[in-house]
Order: sequence, then structure tokens, then C-alpha cells
Amino acid sequence: MYKIYPVDDLKPGMFVNQVTRQTGQLKIKTQGLVKDHGLIHKLKARGILEVEVDLSRSIISDELTMDSPMEEEGPEEPEKPQASEGETLNESHRLYEQAKSVQSKFFKKVRKGGKVSVTELMGTSADIIDSVFDNPDALCCLTLIKEKDQYLLEHSLNCSILMAVFARHLGFDKELIDELGLAGLMMDVGMATIPEDILSKPGALDGPEMQIVEGHVDFGLELLEQSELDLDVVRDVLANHHERMDGSGYPRGKSGDYLSVYARMAAIVDSYDAMTSERPWRRGMSPTQALKRLLASSQGLLDQSLVQQFIRCVGVHPVGSLVKLKSGKLAIVVRANKVDPLCPVVMSFYSVRTNMYNEVKRLDLSKVQDEIETSVRPEEFKINLTKFFKDVLLKQV
Repeated sequence: MYKIYPVDDLKPGMFVNQVTRQTGQLKIKTQGLVKDHGLIHKLKARGILEVEVDLSRSIISDELTMDSPMEEEGPEEPEKPQASEGETLNESHRLYEQAKSVQSKFFKKVRKGGKVSVTELMGTSADIIDSVFDNPDALCCLTLIKEKDQYLLEHSLNCSILMAVFARHLGFDKELIDELGLAGLMMDVGMATIPEDILSKPGALDGPEMQIVEGHVDFGLELLEQSELDLDVVRDVLANHHERMDGSGYPRGKSGDYLSVYARMAAIVDSYDAMTSERPWRRGMSPTQALKRLLASSQGLLDQSLVQQFIRCVGVHPVGSLVKLKSGKLAIVVRANKVDPLCPVVMSFYSVRTNMYNEVKRLDLSKVQDEIETSVRPEEFKINLTKFFKDVLLKQV
């Protein structure tokens, strides 16, 4: 929702979409969040009189630690031709598998007590960020195509992708997005040191076991300190991604006033990916169910204004979701529709009425007489979505 504001009414946390009236010739290179009152004074000094604010992407709070990407406009770059869903999915799948291989080797060295360095992950993180800027939908799709026994590896990659996509949605600059992507990749690296019998325990952990799990935070921080790199945002996320707004989190029991925007984002991303994954003690939820849970059960735990922003970022039916159409077909969401989130592009492949696979067909729901009826879980129809995605969908789209 857009609204015009005089520059005198502009507040930190508002997301400026464009300048609508000015005395000078200042242009905005990219939209962005207003970080502080200093930026507002700067806009006034340059003759800005009025701006258009996107209220749906604004976060109004007393203190923001976000950087604003608003800058003067340079020469416009020609738009790249839009690749097909098939091309972007296959390209992103290759990157995802390559990143998973790098992460796997890194985790194995951690488990064996070998010497590891943060720099080993920085190339992988940079590749993920580049792909997020080029093909965010395709990479997000892969965060929901999960292997049964690779949770720890995939969770790290998924958190990196989702942190980058979320930060881009909020208008952060490229340098900050790079650091948040690396933070997502690293924030659970210490889990590789946890004994397998604890990680795979089907029931609740006892006190001593929980203490061991909580130790993964300190391991990640120690690894970061050894690197001697100036990565304050990564350090913040590693230290605080399990803290909660009401002080009920770990390891320090910090509450909202002491948690940065980055730590609050990480808590949401970490929770969302965990909810949509199969764990030894519970079944994974559909993405839509997980988003509802973030809203319904996280009151007091997570920053609700950021939860709302995350839902706007990934969509009501996130890319990668399995959905049932009113026509009786099952489909995978492959491209978001920012104008009409209820009408994304999907790939249909299965008939609920005949319980049979059909030819894979691309459907832009904004242009056909069909719509999403509900989000479903693959197990409801005895579908191995990961196997289908790799063996069939990637080869046909």
C-alpha cells in the first residue's frame, strides 16, 4: 500500500519507494528503508519535498540498526532478458548441490575436530547472494525440496538463502546482504559437533542434552573469532538467533530491547525452515501452515512486524510449495506474483481425481481459469516430491 508523505512527516523505518516532489534533481537508485533522522535531514537539505512510502514494507520502531540503500542514481543498466522457469530452476539446482557439497566437507572437518576457516564458506555464500539477486524464486524453490536425512546441511543453506531474500525485500544494501547470507550459512555450524544420538532423539531433550545443544552457539562464535575478520553482523546473528523477544530463548535469555533487527530476522528464518522440515520428533508442515504458525504461536517470541514482512516476502503460497488447484490438479509454485500473490506461476503434474501423474504443464494462474484451493503436504498423496523434482520436473521444464 503506497502513501505520499511530506518529507517533514517521514520517520525512521519507513520504506521509501520514490521521490514524488523536489526542488532539485536528486533521484533514488534503489528503494530503501530510512535508517535514521540523519538521512531525513539529508533529504531535506537536497530539496526533497515529498516521497512515496510503501507502507507494506515499512517497519516503524524506535530504534533501527538497518542500513538504507538510498543513493543518487547512476547510469541505468539494461534489463536482462527473463530466463524461463526451467533454465533458472536447473541453474539454481546446480548451485544448491554445489553449495551443499562444500558445506558437507566443512561439516565433516568440524565433526573430526579438524582445522576449519570461515573463509572456506565465503565463496559459497557469495554465490548464493549472486543467485538471490538474479533468480530469487528459483533458489527459494529449492529450500522446500528437502532430502530426508540431510537436515543440518540443507538447513544452513536454506537459512542463508532466506536471510538474503528477506534482507533484499527489506531494502538492505548489497554489502549487508552478503554478511547476512554468510550469517545464515554459519549460525548452526556448531550443530555439527553435537552427538548424533541427541540430534536424532525422537523425544524431548533432558537438561544435560539441552545444554549440549545450546553449546553450538559458542562454537560458532569461537570459529568466527579465530578468523579475525571484521564481521559484526555475522557475530550478532550467531550469538542471538535463538534468543526470543520475551527473554525465553538461549543462551543468554536476552529480550527484545537487546536484540537487533538482524537477530530477529534470523529467529524467524530459522524457525520457518525448521517447521517445514521433517524432524525425528515431528512431521514437517506445509509452508502455508508454517507461516500461520509463525503468526499464531509466536506472539511474544518473535518480532511480529518482521513476521508480517517475512510473509509478504515469501508470499502466501511460497515458491516451492505443493498446492492443490480447484481443477483437481497438484502443482508446485515456481514463480511468485508480487502484484497478485494468490495467482503465482505453477507447474501442474498430478491429477487428484485419477491419482495419476500428468504431463508437466506451466500455468500462470493470473491468466487461466484456475486457482489455488489449498496448500498440501506430499505425504497426503504418497508423493516423493524431492525425487519427482529431481528425476522429472528438472528434466521437463
